[in-house]
Amino acid sequence: MTLTIILAIIASAIRLATPLIFASLGGTFSERSGVVNIALEGMMLMGAFFAVLVTHLYGSSFLGVLGAIVAGGVTALLLAFMSIHLRSNQVVVGTAINILAASLTAYFLEMVWHRSGQTDSLPKELSLTGNPKMFAFLEKIPVLGDIFSRFTPFVYLAFFMVFVSYFVIFKTPFGLRIRAVGEHPRAADTLGINVFKIRYICVILSGCLAGLSGASLSLGTVSLFREGMSVGKGFIALAAMIFGKWHPVGAMFACLFFGFTEAIQIQAQTIGINVPPEFLQMLPYVATILALAGVVGKATAPAADGKPYEKGEK
Repeated sequence: MTLTIILAIIASAIRLATPLIFASLGGTFSERSGVVNIALEGMMLMGAFFAVLVTHLYGSSFLGVLGAIVAGGVTALLLAFMSIHLRSNQVVVGTAINILAASLTAYFLEMVWHRSGQTDSLPKELSLTGNPKMFAFLEKIPVLGDIFSRFTPFVYLAFFMVFVSYFVIFKTPFGLRIRAVGEHPRAADTLGINVFKIRYICVILSGCLAGLSGASLSLGTVSLFREGMSVGKGFIALAAMIFGKWHPVGAMFACLFFGFTEAIQIQAQTIGINVPPEFLQMLPYVATILALAGVVGKATAPAADGKPYEKGEK
């Protein structure tokens, strides 16, 4: 029984960490280039909604995922334009986008499904909430095989993207440009690197990853969209990014930690631990605060993070 509970917590932690991983990777790209992305929460919401909407309209979950990526990227383009081109305060713009995304998704929900709260559930054949046949070959792994075979494609894609992100940021010329722009944009500009172009690419890429995170919430968890279904996960992803010191692998482990705390909360309710449910529900957020309190003085952000750049400025 104990082993069963432990395996259930591990499996749940990995599933719950998946949307956080996508979003934290997006935040890493954005902030490595020098743009603070507070709007991850709103981008996740847009991705979650448009994943369900496109799947509903065209009968393809693959197109739904693409729709989520595009929706997140377009939302990020707004942040990029306001923050990079107009040099607006990045935190204020990000907060405004979060409010805008919550309002827009509620409005579109009312327009398309003629009700508030949540959409209709997608047909079973369009669901990505779990397809054992897709990864049936993993059942041969001793002990963990049954768990691994039941993960959604989003789980495997998230961990794959961690190592892709690490390779891009630290092993490619483009990644070197990203880090240069985030640390010293004037020096990068002097060397012929287009600071605005690099920042635009990174912010839009962060939106695409956040949109994919939203798709993993709606298509990969419940096969529908609920208003505000991101419930603060965008901010937890930001915390994971900081906890992981703006490094894709560090962010991944931080996301797993936060996923683990949420999994414990869920499992505790399942096995009937006599603790007020409100206390258990706040556990992931308390863990986030404690983690940041312990690392915020030690973690150093990219030097130009959050600082607008103007060409020719001295």
